[in-house]
Amino acid sequence: MEGRNITETKMGSNETKREIIAAGRKAVKQLIKVAEEDIIKYEAEDPLSADKLKNAAACKKLAVFDAFEILSRIDTEEENIVLSEGKSPSESVSSSEGFAERRAKK
Repeated sequence: MEGRNITETKMGSNETKREIIAAGRKAVKQLIKVAEEDIIKYEAEDPLSADKLKNAAACKKLAVFDAFEILSRIDTEEENIVLSEGKSPSESVSSSEGFAERRAKK
């Protein structure tokens, strides 16, 4: 890091964070796909069917919770990037909010 000043390092770090945020958004989309898949059907003749159903439901629950956790962290990191760049949070438009949500805060 010799020869680089703090501002260049911070900007590089912010770019890396933006890449991580983009990857996180892709992960959330994949988790949504998992949550939208049909749960397997219960088959009375299969002794493990109830366990499979329980496991599938647990996986869906985990996918939903993970997606919310990732989105929450993305929002926090996006706000941190905006603050580190010297902007106020209101100057940046969050892509995770719709028009109504942004207007309701004012």
